[in-house]
Amino acid sequence: MTLTVRVITPDKTVWDAEAQEAILPSTTGQLGILSGHAPLLTALDIGVMRVRPGKDWQAIALMGGFAEIENNEVKVLVNGAELGDKIDKEAARTEYSQAQSRLDEATKSGDRQKQIQADRAFRRARARFQAAGGMVQV
Repeated sequence: MTLTVRVITPDKTVWDAEAQEAILPSTTGQLGILSGHAPLLTALDIGVMRVRPGKDWQAIALMGGFAEIENNEVKVLVNGAELGDKIDKEAARTEYSQAQSRLDEATKSGDRQKQIQADRAFRRARARFQAAGGMVQV
């Protein structure tokens, strides 16, 4: 048995295909989905979703949203998403480094609003870089 996996943003469908397995970045940690999974509705964090349609894994950067799992269907409704193989790895690396610097500056400033905005931008940049195949330090 396989799963039907759909990743939908407000303006397009990023992924719509059969898969053997999916790993979602839920707000409580990584969530693995196989066929026959119990019905579930979960919030998704900014992070990388991994889908295995065959032998190889496909990475998708998700920008937060929700997932519904029911009857071997995984519906992922997110604010934004990008296929990892469509992301320019070097541009993503630069964006990640800049976002990390801005987060460090905002943390030092003590301005809570700037910290929140910088953290969100950093998590988005990190997800894009990871989906493109980049390694980040934890």
